[in-house]
Amino acid sequence: MTRIVFILLCVALLNCAIMGFAAAAQRVTGKSGWADAFWTFGVGVSGAIFALAALASGEGPPARGLLVAVMVFFWAARLCVHIARRAIKGPDDPRYAALRREWGEAAARKMFWFLQTQAFFAVFLALSVWAAAANPRPGLDPRDYAGALLLVIAVIGEGAADRAVRNFGRDPANQGRICDIGLWRWSRHPNYFFEWLGWLAYPIIAIDFSGSYLWGWFALTAPAAMYWLLVHVSGLPPLEKHMLESRGAAFRAYRDRTSAFFPWPPKSV
Repeated sequence: MTRIVFILLCVALLNCAIMGFAAAAQRVTGKSGWADAFWTFGVGVSGAIFALAALASGEGPPARGLLVAVMVFFWAARLCVHIARRAIKGPDDPRYAALRREWGEAAARKMFWFLQTQAFFAVFLALSVWAAAANPRPGLDPRDYAGALLLVIAVIGEGAADRAVRNFGRDPANQGRICDIGLWRWSRHPNYFFEWLGWLAYPIIAIDFSGSYLWGWFALTAPAAMYWLLVHVSGLPPLEKHMLESRGAAFRAYRDRTSAFFPWPPKSV
């Protein structure tokens, strides 16, 4: 337990430092989207540290620790590259841009502390990865494969959603229009949904309903924290506010017929 607390503190400090660099990158480049790339990198590194720590200590079978480390690295690599590419080639992230306008002269200071709160959430995600990697049941079983498969499905789904909206925006004929094709017809934020879905992979691996591994229930902190962050804090609220201001009636019509988060057939309005 003492070792885990020590690793937890180290991971917390690491993520605080990474998000400090993210705040500096935002000020230098003028593009706040880099914050998400740094955050993803920090979560990936933290999760891998926890998974490998469980592997090195023998808390779980080596195969599970390695599997979980590969899973979190796979997720982080895809998302980090996607966000970095968008930050380099695209405009500033409208969510962060709106916050800077709202904060005015205090934007630099408030942005720094806002990004530090994201570092706090990264620790919960890493803890979920550890809970999965440290599950002591012998060998790999269907729950491990199911968790890995769910993560792959989530990464593919998120990538498909990102690619669809990117291609939609590149077509001059779609300027000013709402992307409501494919996955975006069933959810206003399918990329966020699949991002959340991927974090359910770790509870599937970690939780033991027999009660012999109570630490496994800590894996639920990841999907819970991610849902709250995406749906109530830094995901849907600022982005939907931006879309309402920039698209007006078109976005209101889209909002009225399309599920906010969970994919669902659109309403007939």
